[in-house]
Amino acid sequence: MKARVVKSTGSWYLIRPESGEIIKARIRGKFRLDKIQHTNPVAVGDLVEFEIGKDGEAVISKIEERKNYIIRRSVNLSKKTHIIASNIDRAFLVATLDNPRTSHGFIDRFLVTAEAYHIPATLVINKMDAYDDELLKEANELKKLYEYIGYEVIEVSAFRGDNIEQLKSELKGIISLFSGHSGVGKSTLMNLLNPELKIKTAEVSDFNKKGQHTTTFAEMHEWPFGGYCIDTPGIKEFGLAEMEPEEVGDYFPEIRELKTACRFDNCMHLSEPGCAVREAAESGKMAVSRYESYLDFVEEIG
Repeated sequence: MKARVVKSTGSWYLIRPESGEIIKARIRGKFRLDKIQHTNPVAVGDLVEFEIGKDGEAVISKIEERKNYIIRRSVNLSKKTHIIASNIDRAFLVATLDNPRTSHGFIDRFLVTAEAYHIPATLVINKMDAYDDELLKEANELKKLYEYIGYEVIEVSAFRGDNIEQLKSELKGIISLFSGHSGVGKSTLMNLLNPELKIKTAEVSDFNKKGQHTTTFAEMHEWPFGGYCIDTPGIKEFGLAEMEPEEVGDYFPEIRELKTACRFDNCMHLSEPGCAVREAAESGKMAVSRYESYLDFVEEIG
C-alpha cells in the first residue's frame, strides 16, 4: 500500500494512504542501518510503501524516489544533513525586516538551496503593517532586488490582510513549503489561511528579538481551498549541503547569466582577470549583497 508522509517526529510518522485516513507508522530497522547521510531517513512529503504488521501497526517498508527535496546541513552534526521536506511544488520563504530580522545572507542560502534542487521559490515579506517609513523603503528595495533577479516577492500583513488573497491563489492546488526564522509569522499566516488549523503561535522574545519555536516537527496541512502546505520548525541557521564550490555560481540566476562573459570558462569569480561577475558587482549591475553571499558560500563549502 502507498501513502504520503504528513508528519515526522524523528521516531514515528503520520502517513496518509490513498484512502485518505491518517495513520501512525514506524520505519523498518533496515532504514537506520543503510548508509544514509541524513539525520532523517524519511521526510514529510515522501511517498512511501507500507504494510500492516502482525501487531496491527503500520510499517514503512520503502521510500519512493523523490522528485526533489530541500535540505540543510545539520547544525550539531556538521557531517550529516537534514531533509526539511520532499516532493515540493513551490517553496515560500517568510521573511521579516524587524522583530526578528531576516538577513540577506539567510535569504540567499535558502534560495540557493531551492535552486540546487529545482524548487521554484517565492519570498514572502511579512509584517508590512509594523514597519516605519525607513523599513518600508527597505522592504521595497528588497522586493526590487529579488524581482530583478527573477524571484516572485509578495509583501503581506497577517494582521491587516495585505495580499493574503494573492498568497492564497499561489498556494492553491499545489504542495508548498513554508519556511523561515521563528517569529516571522509563518504559523499566524497559516492560521489566517485556514482558521481550523489553530497552530500555536508565540510572541518574539523582547530579550533577543528572536522568535520562539512553536512548530516542533515538520507537518503537512491541507488547505480548504485546495492543495497542501508543509509547515516547518523555525530555522535559526541554514548550512549549505551537497554542493561543491564550483557549483555555487550556477545557483545564482544572475551569475549563471553573467558567467558566459567571463574571460575564462572555469572562472570562480574571485580574483580572476576579465571576470564579468565581479565587474557587475563593482559597477552596480549585480547586487553587492548577492555577490558577498556568493563569496561567503564558496568559502564555507571550500
